[in-house]
Amino acid sequence: MISESMRNTVRAKGLGALMKGAGLVTRFIPIPQPTLLVGPGSSGRLGQAVAGFGHRKILIVTDSIISKLGLLNSLTDALTAGGAQFVVFDEITADAPIPLIQKGIDFFHEHDCDAIVAFGGGSSMDASKAIAVAVANPKPLNQLAGYLKGLRAPIKIYAVPTTAGTGSEVTVAAVISDPVTHKKLVIVDPRMVPKMAALDPTLMTGLPPHITAATGIDALTHAVEAFVGNWTTAYSDGMALSAVGLIFENLRTAYTDGKNLEAREKMALASTYAGFAFTRANVGYVHAIAHQFGGLYHTPHGLANAIMLPFVLKYSHPAIVDRLALLAVAAKLGTAAEDEATLAQKFLDAVDQLNHDLGIPTTLAALREADIPKLARAACHEAHTGYPVPRYMSQAECEDLIRKALPPKTAPDKAAPASEKTTTKTSTRTRKPKAAAKA
Repeated sequence: MISESMRNTVRAKGLGALMKGAGLVTRFIPIPQPTLLVGPGSSGRLGQAVAGFGHRKILIVTDSIISKLGLLNSLTDALTAGGAQFVVFDEITADAPIPLIQKGIDFFHEHDCDAIVAFGGGSSMDASKAIAVAVANPKPLNQLAGYLKGLRAPIKIYAVPTTAGTGSEVTVAAVISDPVTHKKLVIVDPRMVPKMAALDPTLMTGLPPHITAATGIDALTHAVEAFVGNWTTAYSDGMALSAVGLIFENLRTAYTDGKNLEAREKMALASTYAGFAFTRANVGYVHAIAHQFGGLYHTPHGLANAIMLPFVLKYSHPAIVDRLALLAVAAKLGTAAEDEATLAQKFLDAVDQLNHDLGIPTTLAALREADIPKLARAACHEAHTGYPVPRYMSQAECEDLIRKALPPKTAPDKAAPASEKTTTKTSTRTRKPKAAAKA
């Protein structure tokens, strides 16, 4: 009789061979790269350029906070000076929910637009891409989820990211949420890559530390998962290693000194480099699990990635010692003269320390034991049908991994008033503010 362990081994080998074959195919898919404008004031320079492209009317997609803070002014002033017509749709919220994207599609048609500027965090970027695809291919958004489901090319997109995390300004994917099914949907089309993007650090200096932290670890996750997976190329490796080096060098500074333009600019570059890396090499279990947390609990994507990254790396460790060692050297945690096992452990320890220094919680407060089987089932399905993971998990192993993120159970304080006894206590670290930006 075949043991469960043997079945898992055979299944993993089959999945691994299948995904490696898919990786060979993806290497030949052309992925466009946007023209990058980098540095203080680059959002205005992007506006100047776009104003000269002769668009009939431009739709700016963003959220209400960015609009109220006046972060659009540099862009819109430049568009106005260049004689360009534009309208602003500022209703995007976290997770880019389908009903709001549909409102954006209607707004696009109502104002007779012909181009989009995505301005904001990952949700605004993803919503913009979904609008661009759906306008060109009128069908329900859930039917556009998957690879190249739109026959016609999306509307032209330009991008101005205001967080250094998602890398969406250079990626081929848009992650949106279905509030009915409580699931995340991924639209993939290389033609969605923005034509031009501005990495303007002045737009990021006002980010709260907890958002800087979660989005920064989101970028780190993109780079690391791209580097340790099975679809790597020389190009993706170079981008990933550069991103990791910049993040370890600058994220703590951006977190503690948010006005530091140099650190902000380097983090913006790191996020973009990581975006280049995972666009070609894809991601892994961290993202597969984080997407389930986002769909069910509305956990901000960057925070979900940050919580799960250490757990997944430790699980994958036996299969990626050599890759972890290279990451440690890129992060300046050691030198190539040291043995791989030592360097690999240094990198694992450094990720733990970085999360700690940034106030990232070690557990997910919303996670419930009863939800773990369905979360693991969905995560395994996503990972095993789309991601080149370096070490496969069984359903049970994935459940055990997710269980590590359960918040600690603490008995009620008997001396407390009855009204307080129903409140679950948490450790100091799990009371940190939650990040509100996505990847």
